[in-house]
Amino acid sequence: MDIHTISAYETSAERFFGRLEEWGADLVLDARLRNTNQLAGFTKRDDLAFFVSRVAHARYVHDTLFAPAPTMFERYLNGNIDWDAFADAYREDIREREAVPRFYDRYGEYKSVCLLGTATHKRRSHVEVLQQMLEAAARG
Repeated sequence: MDIHTISAYETSAERFFGRLEEWGADLVLDARLRNTNQLAGFTKRDDLAFFVSRVAHARYVHDTLFAPAPTMFERYLNGNIDWDAFADAYREDIREREAVPRFYDRYGEYKSVCLLGTATHKRRSHVEVLQQMLEAAARG
């Protein structure tokens, strides 16, 4: 399985769907906490479910098992904790949830998975940590 990350923010539809096509994505796993606000633009949950199916010919799933805890995410967004502290807390949370084995149980049949997160030019996204954890588990 190939695992990629992509952001819902600061991208055009052309670039977003072009990357999905380039990767041959057959699953877009939305790991965002909130995916229905106006800031999400064309990547709002219901719109994205439609576009991913029609444009990318892939499955779209919103699965909050892989989203960061709301309070931890807010602390990172507000600058109360730095990236390293956020990433460490997120890793621990994912371990406690046993999310990595559950990912492979739920989505292990897909060949090219794209993890959808919230990176911007100014901040990183939890999906990059998730990608590292998933790839480490796949290597054994």
